[in-house]
Amino acid sequence: MPTRRDFLGLVLLGGTSFAFTQAAAAGPARLALSDDEWRRRLTPSRFAILREAGTEPAFTSSLLHEQRAGRFVCAGCGAALFSSRTKYDSGTGWPSFWAPIGRSVRTSRDTSLGMVRTAVACTRCEGHLGHIFDDGPKPTGLRYCINGLALVFVPGRA
Repeated sequence: MPTRRDFLGLVLLGGTSFAFTQAAAAGPARLALSDDEWRRRLTPSRFAILREAGTEPAFTSSLLHEQRAGRFVCAGCGAALFSSRTKYDSGTGWPSFWAPIGRSVRTSRDTSLGMVRTAVACTRCEGHLGHIFDDGPKPTGLRYCINGLALVFVPGRA
């Protein structure tokens, strides 16, 4: 469940979900802040995930079973990342999607924890979101396994 701090953070970042949706579709302008600025804007848990590539414990996200129509936006910058239309229950314990919205996310090689994975980050603020795997459903066959604390759900048009 989004907190008052989440809401205020999105307001302070300057916009509505509509503005962020339009920015994501057009290739959002990069948002670069110092660690101190990010610490002021994010809760400690969100900072650990978005800025330090942390992972929340499985099955703890309030967004895991979110089924309403809407968009999942970056908890760091508000960019629209995933539509509820691409969300599915992967059984892994994290919100999962088979595709992002447009070019809202980027990927990179992650060799932490002694394994090779593909990390997923927000294109706008470069916040760490989670990882992508090739065991998802059709039509893409991909599973974007995303930390719920990296997202804020905005109900409405998916």
